[in-house]
Amino acid sequence: MHFRDSKRKVDYVLAYHYRKRLAQHQHGASSPEPMNRAGSMTVVSNGETRKGRLKLQPDSGQHIPQELLGAQMIELGPLDALEEEKRLQREEYEHNLVAAGLEIEKDAENKSQGLSFVRIHAPWQVLSREAELHKIKMPTKKMYEIKEEGGILKKLNKIWCKLTEPLQPQVPQENTKMKSLSYPFSREKIYLYNIRDKDTFFDNATRSRIVHEILKRTSTKARNSMGINTLIANNVYDAAYPLHDGEYEGQNDDMNERKLLYQEWARYGVFYKFQPIDLIRKYFGEKIGLYFAWLGLYTEFLIPSSVVGIFVFLYGCITIESDIPSKEMCDQRNAFTMCPLCDKFCDYWNLSSACATARASHLFDNPATVFFSIFMALWATMFLEQWKRLQMRLSYFWDLTGLEEEEEHPRPEYETKLLQKKMKNKNTTTEDPNEDEKDKLTWNDRIPGYAANCGLILFMIMLTFSAVFGVIVYRITTAAALSFSTNETTRSNVRVTVTATAVIINLVVILILDEIYGAVAKWLTEIEVPKTEKAFEERLILKAFLLKFVNSYAPIFYVAFFKGRFVGRPGHYVYVFDGYRMEECAPGGCLMELCIQLSIIMLGKQLIQNNLFEIGIPYVSQPYPLPHFIPTALQTLIDTTTRFKEVLAQIITHPFPFKRHPRTMHISLPVIQFGFVTLFVASFPLAPLFALLNNIIEVRLDAKKFVTELRRPDTVRAKDIGIWYNILSGIGKLSVIINAFVIAVTSDFIPRLMYQYAYSQNGTMHGFINHTLSYFNVSHLKAGTQPENSPFAQDVLFCRFKDYREPPWSPNQYEFSKQYWAVLSARLAFVILFQNLVMFLSVLVDWMIPDIPKDISEQIKKEKSVLVDFFLKEEHEKLKLIESFITRDKHKQKSGTKDQKSRSASFCQFDRSQKGSVASFSSQHTEV
Repeated sequence: MHFRDSKRKVDYVLAYHYRKRLAQHQHGASSPEPMNRAGSMTVVSNGETRKGRLKLQPDSGQHIPQELLGAQMIELGPLDALEEEKRLQREEYEHNLVAAGLEIEKDAENKSQGLSFVRIHAPWQVLSREAELHKIKMPTKKMYEIKEEGGILKKLNKIWCKLTEPLQPQVPQENTKMKSLSYPFSREKIYLYNIRDKDTFFDNATRSRIVHEILKRTSTKARNSMGINTLIANNVYDAAYPLHDGEYEGQNDDMNERKLLYQEWARYGVFYKFQPIDLIRKYFGEKIGLYFAWLGLYTEFLIPSSVVGIFVFLYGCITIESDIPSKEMCDQRNAFTMCPLCDKFCDYWNLSSACATARASHLFDNPATVFFSIFMALWATMFLEQWKRLQMRLSYFWDLTGLEEEEEHPRPEYETKLLQKKMKNKNTTTEDPNEDEKDKLTWNDRIPGYAANCGLILFMIMLTFSAVFGVIVYRITTAAALSFSTNETTRSNVRVTVTATAVIINLVVILILDEIYGAVAKWLTEIEVPKTEKAFEERLILKAFLLKFVNSYAPIFYVAFFKGRFVGRPGHYVYVFDGYRMEECAPGGCLMELCIQLSIIMLGKQLIQNNLFEIGIPYVSQPYPLPHFIPTALQTLIDTTTRFKEVLAQIITHPFPFKRHPRTMHISLPVIQFGFVTLFVASFPLAPLFALLNNIIEVRLDAKKFVTELRRPDTVRAKDIGIWYNILSGIGKLSVIINAFVIAVTSDFIPRLMYQYAYSQNGTMHGFINHTLSYFNVSHLKAGTQPENSPFAQDVLFCRFKDYREPPWSPNQYEFSKQYWAVLSARLAFVILFQNLVMFLSVLVDWMIPDIPKDISEQIKKEKSVLVDFFLKEEHEKLKLIESFITRDKHKQKSGTKDQKSRSASFCQFDRSQKGSVASFSSQHTEV
């Protein structure tokens, strides 16, 4: 964690793999003395002269470069041209880092090939300069009191704190009643800040962020490279990362923030505790802190929705015995002879055989699900509103208010593409009127990338639809094949077998395509060549989410809104292929199948993607997958190097998988889950419960990965979660429409209401099943489609099928009946009414809950006034100090003429300071 002097911190580490030839003696040259003075070579920059100093340690037999011993003594063998170019780029880059004020310490390259580290330290001069340049807010000497909410809210808050005290993590808590006044760092106003120790004034996260900014903007002439990202892309360096704060395990008493996070946050044994968000932000930065704050709030909000979902499910269980339609369907005295489910090989069947399906459907298709859909729509709105309030509260306490977007450096790929464009333009002699367009990539330069994006995204969406259609064909053909079976048990369980296997196939296809789409989205974003990392991140998020959204929900949309809608009727069925009819919904409706589809896909994705992919595979392959450059030099380095065990251990750990923030890809899993919880919640009220159980594990799993398995990421400041909020808001609004259609179209809620209040003779549900079944004359079946060897063929004159159609004895036989059009009108009216009602309530909730908490709004205003008062007070003290010096100077002038001249000079000096800027005097104030 420190340089060899055990005083200067290691703020950043560069790792590279070197390879060189063995040194050879020149012919005819006298043999040099034994190289007992050329032990390990360490290059150290003192940060003052900005020149490297070589320390030669004796008695280690290390090879010394030719430049040190002279050409007459040692002649190096010819190095590979590419390796030599990389070495020169590293030397130039490290020299430029030293010129920028950083101090570096290098490992000796004493072998033919191996892994070497460059450790970087930022001295106070560099830290203060960069903090002022980037306007980093730092705490001043001024502390002010945070006003707490009074009245009943204060009492409720105290009660809540008492109740949740066992759930609080045992980490150092910041003073919630007092807050340091923060102000952008300025070297001219250094007297304002509470600087007790210059080595600890900037914490480790801030130090590493400052060094990373210098690394990104330091350039080299070779290949016109700008920054460390370009050098890593060109394999000049293999990795660049800040160090973790020591080990997270061990019996030593040295407690660091990493070990504290591991003990109180990154273990499954503390799953019941709240997250130490402030410590997470301090250690990993604001972006990762916001991610875990969002995930924690989302998990907390799942608790009430899970409770309500359980009550809705229990309501269905309790009322299942009193549900009249399911009792009528299960009553064997009601001889509802149904039409065959397939041609030739399927016989007539009794509706009572589908009793189990009807009873199970009532668990999810009952009046309580309508209330639950409205509740979840409002829940999504309240969650997003609460997140905005929490985000603003965190911005205030984390000093992110007024944070401006920093101008980012171009990505290495963008620079390469731009360099190629400039080289191409040099070959043309014609003058370009748009000279400024040469310094950037225009729309014309990106047309091939945009065309490839549109084409491939459409192809991937069509691939998803093709996969869904393939599963549909599998269901149809498998159902037909099992219907041919002579085994009675097999034929009776055709629907269950086909549904279960088809859902599993859907799940496997979704998981495979998810991985493919993630890689394709990244590749498509790269060929667009976005200029900055932020633009790259936003475009990647949009593409990945679009592809994964379509992939995850396409089979569910099919079951909810398309299955059973285009079947036709007996005697006039719709066929996919010759002899294969379109599949129908179960007698109890498609809602039960939608529930099965949703639950298996949701649980399967959570179980396999979150647990198998994220936990199992890394440990099955090897404990820590090694980067490609380590195996050749790893064992030797471990044997010979003990000081840099921590540096080596951290480069062996997994590299941070997303450049800027986990929201880039990893947050897509909770967002997809958010869609499962809100979009089709009417069909599966237990979805919030399973999401809650998954997230309890997910939070600790992510925490463990960040603390123990991943390299420490670069800290990046951010005020919000970016484009993900817009996606979440869009899902919340879409969920209102989808749930309205699920209730109106997929469930039997509207037909039941229509029957009870429009067609029932006594206002009850008695006779509902008979009302929904139409008649068909079996003699109207097409030739060759009648059941073969049916024992009931002679006894059956009419069979029933589920639809609203005219009977065979009607002049308009088999046409849609008046009831069909009445129910359809009621469905559409319900969709419009439900959508507008819920949208109105959502807007009302949004209006009632302010985005900025009242106390935070008042504290922000108070902070501004306190800041002004603090500055005025400091300036007043400075003026008083000046006046005291002037008064004392005048008093001493009476002592003699000789002393009068020196006192007059002192007076002039302070008089000029008073007339000059306040900033110019500030550095003298501390010394005085």
